[in-house]
Amino acid sequence: MPRETSYLQVFESIRARVEAGEWAVGDKLPSRARFAREYAVGQSVTQRAMERLIIEGFLEGRAGSGTYVRTPRRRMRMLRTRRSDPRAGSPFRTESAVHGLAGTWDSKTDARVPAPERIAERLAIAPGDPCVLTRYEFMADGSPVELSESWEPLAVTEGTAIVLPEVGELRGAGVVARMRSIGVTVTNVLEVPRPSRATQVQANLLGISVGDLITEIERTYFDADGRPVETADLVVPDARYEIAYTFPV
Repeated sequence: MPRETSYLQVFESIRARVEAGEWAVGDKLPSRARFAREYAVGQSVTQRAMERLIIEGFLEGRAGSGTYVRTPRRRMRMLRTRRSDPRAGSPFRTESAVHGLAGTWDSKTDARVPAPERIAERLAIAPGDPCVLTRYEFMADGSPVELSESWEPLAVTEGTAIVLPEVGELRGAGVVARMRSIGVTVTNVLEVPRPSRATQVQANLLGISVGDLITEIERTYFDADGRPVETADLVVPDARYEIAYTFPV
């Protein structure tokens, strides 16, 4: 069978056995060579599968000793909801604090980037119209947990204090609060989540493996007139987050 398929099958099988309690927390696992014989694959396949189990927090490697079962890393819930107070600060920092984590991020902004066709369609502008593009790498307690690529039409923010999202008094405040400061009231958000697999670039940035499950969220904010004022592509690793939505009834 293809090597990639073998690796995933071995990974999923050992993970299921760990979760079923075949080995208790603190137990030492059989060697990679033994797993290779058991699954009829090469040792490189079992090594890759176990390395992924270490990355995802099911196992821990001890130098010169072997591989042991550890308490699984907590899979956190990312709650997607309308926030009651858009002036409360960064949504990501607020979400991280709920889990007892310190939320931080790195960002890079490019001004006057021509909107590609897919972004122009989402923002209801013409392809090539200038936008402010900001790429984010979000971290919880220093570990990468989310990526985002945000596009804002320059026609909305040009000449204002918020034209650069991460500069000025409202840096890090989030789209809703920033737009509110220039008289633009965000009233609706459309989110379209899609399951996907991590590309090489996404895997490198998130500290996961190529082909790992991710959720891509296409998000667009609209003002009171129905005009799109920002659109973004969010990438969340499935191994670290489950995504839940809550709505008023």
